[in-house]
Amino acid sequence: MLQEKIKSLTELLPLVTEERKQGKRIVFTNGCFDLLHAGHVEYLEEARKHGDLLIVGLNSDRSVRAIKGNSRPVNTQTARAVVLAALEYVSYVVIFNEADPLEAILAIKPDVLVKGGDWPITEIVGAKEVKAYGGSVKTISYVPGYSTTDLIEKIRSLELCSE
Repeated sequence: MLQEKIKSLTELLPLVTEERKQGKRIVFTNGCFDLLHAGHVEYLEEARKHGDLLIVGLNSDRSVRAIKGNSRPVNTQTARAVVLAALEYVSYVVIFNEADPLEAILAIKPDVLVKGGDWPITEIVGAKEVKAYGGSVKTISYVPGYSTTDLIEKIRSLELCSE
C-alpha cells in the first residue's frame, strides 16, 4: 500500500492527469523531511486542506547532501518516502534529485503550491510559474519549536552527556 503512493515523476503524471479530469485540486509541497516531527505532520495536514490531493516532492539523498552537507540526510530517501507515504493526508511522494523541485512543479502543474511560512513567497521555487498559469501559492504558519537540525543537535548533546 505505501509503495503505491511513492512514484517517479513519469509514473505520477498520468495519475495527476486522471485526478484533474475528475475535478480534483492538486496541492504540491516539498522538502527534505529527514527526521519527521510534529511540525512536519501539522504542516502536511494543513497543506492537504488546500486541495484534494497532496503530492510531496522529496529531496533525494544526493539533493539533501548538496543542501545540508555530507552529514545529512540521517534517513535514506526510501525510508523518508515510506514514512511520508504512511500519512493519510499525503496522496503521493515523488523523489527529485535536483537542488530544487522546479522540474517536478512544471511537470505536475499543481493548482496550489504550498511552503512553510519561513519562506517568503518571492523565494518559493516555482511560485512565479504556478501563478503564471493561474495556480495559487500559499504559506503555512511555521510551527515554532520544531526543527530537524535542532533535533539532531539535541541527540548529539545527549550522546556527549552519556560518554
